[in-house]
Amino acid sequence: MPVPRVLVTDSALELIRKLQSVHGDLMFHQSGGCCDGSQPMCFPKGEFMIGSSDVCLGEIEGCRFYMNEDQFEYWKHTQLTLDVTPGRGSSFSLEIPLGVRFFIHSKMFTEQELENLAPLLVEST
Repeated sequence: MPVPRVLVTDSALELIRKLQSVHGDLMFHQSGGCCDGSQPMCFPKGEFMIGSSDVCLGEIEGCRFYMNEDQFEYWKHTQLTLDVTPGRGSSFSLEIPLGVRFFIHSKMFTEQELENLAPLLVEST
């Protein structure tokens, strides 16, 4: 079984489902900076324009998780776990009005995990 590049905690999964009930299909983009630092941002699917330099690391609860390829070069050896914490982030992510924010835990893949990684997802045309 392929090793996923992105995992999710139970608390983040609960929040995703709550946001889906209000906003429908969602997507994530791991920000590389600007006003929100480096944190995952959640949008209604299609609201954030994915560019040719973005890669899709996988899906969480049916939500695609993207990152810019330059940033991916630094993170490609790590498994990301999407989590949630109390506090207001400074981004445009959907969870911010609820007084919580998504964040990432990361761990380095083992050699064995690297050999069995799930492939990056390709956008359908």
